[in-house]
Amino acid sequence: MSLQTGADLRAIRERKPLVHQITNYVVMNETANATLALGALPVMAHAPQEVEEMAAVAGALVLNIGTLSEHWVEAMLLAGQAANAGSVPIVLDPVGAGATRYRTMTAQRLLDGLDIAVVRGNAAEIATLAGREAQIRGVESVGAEAGPELAQAAARALGCVASVTGPVDHISDGEGQYAVANGHELLGTVTGTGCMATAITGCFLAVRAGAPLEAATEALVAFGVAAEDAAGEARGPGTFHAALYDALAGLDPEGLDARAKVE
Repeated sequence: MSLQTGADLRAIRERKPLVHQITNYVVMNETANATLALGALPVMAHAPQEVEEMAAVAGALVLNIGTLSEHWVEAMLLAGQAANAGSVPIVLDPVGAGATRYRTMTAQRLLDGLDIAVVRGNAAEIATLAGREAQIRGVESVGAEAGPELAQAAARALGCVASVTGPVDHISDGEGQYAVANGHELLGTVTGTGCMATAITGCFLAVRAGAPLEAATEALVAFGVAAEDAAGEARGPGTFHAALYDALAGLDPEGLDARAKVE
């Protein structure tokens, strides 16, 4: 299959898929706003009493382990099982995997217990889950580099698309792979931009569930182009943060494919 970022962005805006997100306290507002700015509909439901019902009617499910507690893990498993039963694609963000045993074990538990379409994380998080040595400080990767070999090996080890973000993003399903060079260094100065990338991945999966490799790649192209546009208006991290929502809303489907820096 081929990339069709502009067409899929148009589909998101026309269909307005519901993207169910069980995410963390730090970024809940950011990921909801990014989802809405792109054109999809966010819902941030995490109560175990309702997540199965919500996930079953969503276009995609986003699971993010940034601020863990046991009842949230239970809710993620319940929502994931309902999503799997309804053929709703799931993207997992294993925030901080490798930083503590609890985070690593929880991410692995979700991978083992659910059919995950895409895992989106930084190099250290993905390397940890793939059984490799990596250094992570808090939730930041400090001892691993994103690269095509890591993405391919992780995809094979985890049995799903591995979307490894960094200065250049690498996405693989174990066979095919893409490298995306869109983006801007200011993304690293604002909390939650990785989580936003995961939410945007959910948006693209909602309209292209049958092609998770392409959907994950298109999400990073769109998010990277928006970051480039936002950086052009920004004076620093604060103005960049606000401009990023405007840039997501202002993405032009007609010219988006021409701006993609993909190999």
